[in-house]
Amino acid sequence: MPLTQDRNTSMKATDILVIGMAASSRIFAGSLVMLNAAGFAVSGVTATGLTYAGRAEEFVDNTSGAAGAARVAVRRNKAFKWTNDGSIAQAQLLKNAYVVDDGTVAATDGGGTRSVAGRIVGIDTDGVWVE
Repeated sequence: MPLTQDRNTSMKATDILVIGMAASSRIFAGSLVMLNAAGFAVSGVTATGLTYAGRAEEFVDNTSGAAGAARVAVRRNKAFKWTNDGSIAQAQLLKNAYVVDDGTVAATDGGGTRSVAGRIVGIDTDGVWVE
């Protein structure tokens, strides 16, 4: 139903989300975090069907826990510098980067084996900025 008067709409900051972790997983602080198909946080890996979440703000070990038993703080809505696997050059600026592992990105999807990490917004000699 459309509004007929002003409304105090709730707001939530989303720069840092606390996300339940996948079972038997471990995430290092500063690592690239993905969400699996069930919506639980996992370390970045070469795999399809994962959704980029952001950068882990802390180390969390859920290797002996069930899905959701541990939670990890993930910073979002920023550009983070990841290691270039060597395939990203200036020609990839503003194109997608693809996850190789929890700290590395590539210019291609690896023949359909990698998930998108985000858009490349900068390329330095020591890494690639991805938002």
